[in-house]
Order: sequence, then structure tokens, then C-alpha cells
Amino acid sequence: MSIKQVNDKDKAIKKNLELWYKKINKKEFIQHDPVQFPHMFSASLHNRQQNTEIAAFISASIAWGRRDLILRSCNNIFQLLKPDPFTYIMSGDYSNLKKNNIHRTFFESDLLYFCRGLKKCYTQYNTLESLFASVKDVWNGLVLFRETMAGGNKGLYTKHIASALSNSACKRLNLSLRWLVRKQGPVDLGLWSKISPASLFIPLDLHVGRISRQLGLLDKNRMANDKKAVIALTERLRAFCPEDPVKYDLAMFGMGIKA
Repeated sequence: MSIKQVNDKDKAIKKNLELWYKKINKKEFIQHDPVQFPHMFSASLHNRQQNTEIAAFISASIAWGRRDLILRSCNNIFQLLKPDPFTYIMSGDYSNLKKNNIHRTFFESDLLYFCRGLKKCYTQYNTLESLFASVKDVWNGLVLFRETMAGGNKGLYTKHIASALSNSACKRLNLSLRWLVRKQGPVDLGLWSKISPASLFIPLDLHVGRISRQLGLLDKNRMANDKKAVIALTERLRAFCPEDPVKYDLAMFGMGIKA
């Protein structure tokens, strides 16, 4: 295949992605997606940044399975934390949480873990943005976040926060960062200014992996949706839009629904 043929193929892929991005990146999308929960707090009069960050990381952490059940479970969580999740966490009100199931393998005891960990994060850094901005890149930020969360829980780790030191795709963590960092709304909030959208990595799950391989963005002979695949796919997407590569997460979501 000639260089011209490769370039023409990439142009066609980019054009298709851009079309789907424009179709999906609309205000109407929010009501059907867990991103609605950080949006819920984005106009808060008190602790706006902290409340939005908390909503983003907790909502993304249970964003797997049927979407209607994800939304119901998120709603149940924020009924517990409202009207001010940050105050709820910093005041220690979470001590009343029990062991009830919230979402699939996520229980109130897991929410308790998040509350303790987030209290540690906010005690040390004031905002999660400052935590992530204190290290050189996103992957190191994910490592620091997981370690600080463990620090608030007597050094214990949870399966609901992936390790960026492993070969994990860290899909849900990267999703929360997409919500908080990307400036081009209306779906993503663009709350953070210290982290560049150019530095983000694609939130890679089964559906994005499948669409990426169908498009030829990932090797069809390598089916693992892991950290290596995240880096490889994000590099391909950076060639299409260096300043905002993960915008195409929305496009591939739309293409996955069509498929």
C-alpha cells in the first residue's frame, strides 16, 4: 500500500470520527449518561470544584454494565451525599454507611472507602486537580491518586480503583479525567485548567476497542484492551487531533450504538 493510500485511509477515518463526534457531543446526550452527575454540581454555590470532582470520580467508578442501572445507582449514591458531597466527606458523615449493595460489586463499604480516601486527598491537596497537577503526567497522576486514596484507608487498595502501574487500561479513571479536563462541551465540563486535554488518554473499554479494531486504529491480532492498547490508540488519535485526542471517545461511543 502506498503512502498516499495510507493517508487517504486515515483522512477517511478522521472524517468519519468527526461526523460522529458532532452527532454525539450535544446537550441531549447528558441526560442519558453518568456525566449528568458531575454536571449536577457544576453550578454549586459552595465547594463547586470539589463537589464536581467527587461526582466525576465516583460516577465513573461505577460506570460499567447497563446504562439505566448505572444512572439509577449513581442517583442512589448522590441521594446519600447531597446536597454537598464535599462537606459530607470532610465532616465524616460517611461513618453511618452500612454494607448495602449499590451497584453490582460496589457496596456501601466501597463508598465508605472512597469517602475516606477522598478526605485524605482533599486534606493534602485541596482539589483533585492540584493532586494531578503535582506530577509530570496523567499516568503518574493516576498512581498518586490511587496511593493517596489508599493512604486514607490504612494503606489498603480497592479493586474499584485500577493500578496505573499495572497493564490496566484504567478506563474509568481516564473517563473521569475526560469529563473534568476537556474544554469543548457541552458534554464534558472543562473544569480543570492545570491539565491539558492533549495529555489525556482514551477511556478504553470493550466497545471502544471493538470499534477501534474495525476502523483499523488498533491491531486486530491483539485483542487485549489494556494499557498498551490505550497508549497505541491514543497515539493514533493524536495524529488526527493533537490538542484533543480523546474527543473521539464520544464518536466511537456513537458508532458502537449504531453497530
